[in-house]
Amino acid sequence: MKRLVVLGGGESGVGTAILGIKEGFQVFVSDKGPVKEEYKEVLKHYKIEWEELQHTEDKILNADVVMKSPGIPDSVPLVVTLKETGVPVISEIEFASRYTKAIIIGITGSNGKTTTTMLTGHIFKEAGLGVGIAGNIGDSYAKMVAERDHDYYVLEISSFQLDGIVDFKPHIAVLTNITPDHLDRYDYEFDKYIASKFRIAMNQTKDDYLIYDADDEVIVDWLKKNPVRSKLLPFSLERKLEEGAFIEDDKIIIKIENNTTEMSRDALALEGKHNVKNTMAATTAAKLISIRKETIRRSIESFQGAEHRLEKVLKIHHVQYVNDSKATNVNATYYALDSMKTPTVWIVGGVDKGNDYRELMPLVREKVKAIICLGKDNSKIIDAFGNVVDLMVETFAMDQAVKVAYKIAERGDTVLLSPACASFDLFENYMDRGNQFKAAIKKL
Repeated sequence: MKRLVVLGGGESGVGTAILGIKEGFQVFVSDKGPVKEEYKEVLKHYKIEWEELQHTEDKILNADVVMKSPGIPDSVPLVVTLKETGVPVISEIEFASRYTKAIIIGITGSNGKTTTTMLTGHIFKEAGLGVGIAGNIGDSYAKMVAERDHDYYVLEISSFQLDGIVDFKPHIAVLTNITPDHLDRYDYEFDKYIASKFRIAMNQTKDDYLIYDADDEVIVDWLKKNPVRSKLLPFSLERKLEEGAFIEDDKIIIKIENNTTEMSRDALALEGKHNVKNTMAATTAAKLISIRKETIRRSIESFQGAEHRLEKVLKIHHVQYVNDSKATNVNATYYALDSMKTPTVWIVGGVDKGNDYRELMPLVREKVKAIICLGKDNSKIIDAFGNVVDLMVETFAMDQAVKVAYKIAERGDTVLLSPACASFDLFENYMDRGNQFKAAIKKL
C-alpha cells in the first residue's frame, strides 16, 4: 500500500487526505501548528492518522508521495530533506488532478484571479454545467474530486501551488497579469516568480488554450522569449486584436477563430478597468466551452463580485466605506485607487513583501486626501507618502483606524481599506482584516 503524507492540516490538506483514503493510500497528516477542531472531526471520521504541533520525521520520510500545503516554503529543512531523498513533494492541484477526468480551467495571476475564477464559475453554473469552483478559494479541490466529482473545474491557482505540479494540465489556462508579489518566497528575483506563474502552461499542448493580458509587458516579453505550445488568446483594453478579446466602440468584442461575439460594456455589474479585463478573460473561457452569448450576458449582469475586493460596505453621513482587504500587493491597490471617483481617505499597511510604492504616487497625489497607516511597522509608507498628503496618521488596530477615518472623512468622500500588504502582523488573514473593518464600521 502506497504511503501519502500530507503536510498541513488545513482545507487543502484534509481534502487531500480524504481523496488519498478513497484512492487506497495509507495516509498520515502532519501539521507543525494546531489543527482546527472542524478538521480534527473529519480526520477522526475517516480514521486518518494525524499529528499537530510537530513533524515526526520517522513518519514522514518514509512516504511514497508528499502533498505540501502552499503555505509551507520549499526552503523548510524537512521539505529539502524529502526532495534530497527523492520523495516527490507535490501540491493539492497536482494530486487531485490525477483522479478526475474533468475539463479544467486554471486561473492564475498576481491580481484578479479570485474575481475571474468566481465569474467564470458563475457563468458555467448559469449555463447549467456541473462545475466545481476550488483551488485557492472555497472548498478543497481534492475533497470535491473524492466526494462529488464534476464535469468541469474552475480553479484559482497560486504560484505556490504551481511550484508543486508535475503533470497538471488545464485545458484552458488564464493568466490575468504578473506584478511583483510574494518575492520573499522567490529570493527577491522577479524572474523566478514569473517562471512560476507560467508553469500553468508548461504541460499544455496545441489543443489547449492560454488566455492572457496582452497589455501586460511582463507577460508579453516572457512569451516572446519562452514560447508555449498552447493556442494563445490575448485580451486588451488598449488595441484591437486579430484574435482574442478587445474593446471597439465601447463594446467588448471576442474573436475566436471565425466566431465573433459582441457585448456592451454597460452590461458589467462590476466597476473599474481591471474588471473589464477579468470579464474578458472569463467570457473568453466561456466561449471556448461554447456557452451561449445570452447566458454569458445574463451572468455578467447578475455577478456580485468577490468579498473583500472593492466591496461597498456602508454609506454613513454621505461617506462611502469600501473594503478592499484582498489587495495584498501594490498592483491591486493601484486598481482600487484608480477606480476611486471621490476624495479618498486611504487605510494602508501590514506586512510589506518588498513593495515599491512609487507606481502609486500619481494616483495618491490626484485622489488621496489623507492616509491612515495600519501596521506594526509603517516606516516605509511614511517615507513614501509623508510629503505627498496633508494628513497622515499611524494606527495599530482596526477599530482605531476606522474611528480616525470617520473623523477625517467629509460629505462625499470615500474611506478605502486597500492595504497593499499582507495581513499577518495584526490579523489572521485578509478575510479577518476585511471582516474587522466591516464590524468596526457597523459600530460607528
